[in-house]
Amino acid sequence: MDALPTQLTQTYRDAWGIVVATLIRLTGDIHLAEDVAQDAFAAALAQWPREGTPDQPRAWLITVAKRKAINILKRQSRWEGASQDLEARLTADPIERDGSDIDDDRLRLIFTCCHPALAQEAQVALTLRTLCGLTTEEIARAFLVPLPTMAQRLVRAKHKVAAAGIPFEVPSPKERPGRLDGVMTVLYLLFNEGYAATAGAGLIRADLCAEAIRLCALVRRLMGHHAPAELSSLLALMLLHDARRDARTTDSGDVVLLEDQDRSRWNHAQIERALPLVEEGLRGGPTPYALQAAIAALHARAPNAAETDWPQIAALYGRMEEVTDSPLVSLNRAVAVAMFQGPEAGLAHMQHLSSLEDHHLFHSARAALLAKLGRTQDSIAAYRRALALASNDVEKRFLQGRLDRLLDA
Repeated sequence: MDALPTQLTQTYRDAWGIVVATLIRLTGDIHLAEDVAQDAFAAALAQWPREGTPDQPRAWLITVAKRKAINILKRQSRWEGASQDLEARLTADPIERDGSDIDDDRLRLIFTCCHPALAQEAQVALTLRTLCGLTTEEIARAFLVPLPTMAQRLVRAKHKVAAAGIPFEVPSPKERPGRLDGVMTVLYLLFNEGYAATAGAGLIRADLCAEAIRLCALVRRLMGHHAPAELSSLLALMLLHDARRDARTTDSGDVVLLEDQDRSRWNHAQIERALPLVEEGLRGGPTPYALQAAIAALHARAPNAAETDWPQIAALYGRMEEVTDSPLVSLNRAVAVAMFQGPEAGLAHMQHLSSLEDHHLFHSARAALLAKLGRTQDSIAAYRRALALASNDVEKRFLQGRLDRLLDA
């Protein structure tokens, strides 16, 4: 499925999760659902370039997938023993609403997948893989775990869904708050993959960013006066980061560091929309999303890089360390400290981050600080390590350029 035509690729991104989740809900079998969805997309790949894309591509895919599911069930002698309810569901109208008041298909299914019978990490990983179309490798990088570890977690989660007979049903309004943490984590990680793609030819996947922002705003409206302050913080965080999108790369797609960005290219209307949400979120306490949004707001308010309030940013990262225990948060704090206390102070804060030895951002940050101290050979070694670990083409070009500059000096 890596060489899909452009139109089918977009359809794949838009429809994959909804097709799979619909089949899971209808059959109760996650493995069968994924298999027949793959078959349906393969059929589209063969048929649509020749006959044209149907008017309702998602309905076409669901219909084909359901027919394939029926054929498999019949071959496995499971059809005769199937209930009349299953038969009715598999032969019904392909687009069903379940009577839910959630108007958006994808959001309805994200709430469905974030089932409390699964551990939250399993909920989130399974939802990102099944509904959002992220690869297992992308999800592993999001969770800072090796690929085999994440693959095993996904397998175990699918087995638990099957063995426990976990129903894929849209939760009622009363059940939604119990699923909200998982839903917010899904949207946060979906946005992160769009904001800084872990692999591929581009740094930014604007479609993922836009979808995460859209869904977060929808969740906030859906929850109404029951919406926690964290939802405002998460939406603000996404809006503030996305506001810098046009300035983050050159016209040729190369990385532009925050300190070098043309701030006139930032989306200031989007920043103004986000800033009140930051304040609203902070009233709910120093949650991780609230602290991240506050940091993003400090960057957004700074008229230029030199006037950025780095001591306050470092302090906020310090608060985040207390509530998240995340090594990436500690790395960001070290970089912030270096901006106002100097590179030696930043490197000292990085000494205990051995858990990031296999993360390119750790070595890239070290390399930059080592270069500022004139430790050229150490910096070269760190850039080489970062380059070996990076998987995004844009980041690789950036790292190679920094490395070449040191080698040519």
